[in-house]
Amino acid sequence: MALSVLAVGTAAVAGYVLSSSRSADSAARSKANLGARIVHPSSVPAGATVVDISSRRLDDIPGARRALARAVRHDAHEEWEHVTLERDGAWSIVDAVRESLPYYEGTGTEYNGVYVQYDDRIVVLDAIGWAHLEEPLQ
Repeated sequence: MALSVLAVGTAAVAGYVLSSSRSADSAARSKANLGARIVHPSSVPAGATVVDISSRRLDDIPGARRALARAVRHDAHEEWEHVTLERDGAWSIVDAVRESLPYYEGTGTEYNGVYVQYDDRIVVLDAIGWAHLEEPLQ
């Protein structure tokens, strides 16, 4: 009987420790989704600055070049090609796209994002982020 109680108690403690560490990891992690799609050159808004693909600032944004290359490779005119990053501090990727590059805030039918000249194409890059909440907002 004592061994059964010890085994059940040990299993309960192990379950609690695993649950606590998983909960802490989930709360600390956030996600960023970088999306890119090709637009016609005539769709570039007059006020948007177009960045060249060779810009070193794109190297500072994890997943940016991958999203842009994926959009070109899949000829993404109708759909956004996405790269999702899940890790601590993923929100900073969204901030980097909007603050370190000439981000264009679209109006009406214009796309929000960074307009990038990729060879003979124009690709729009944008990012969104979200975090896992442990408790519902009140």
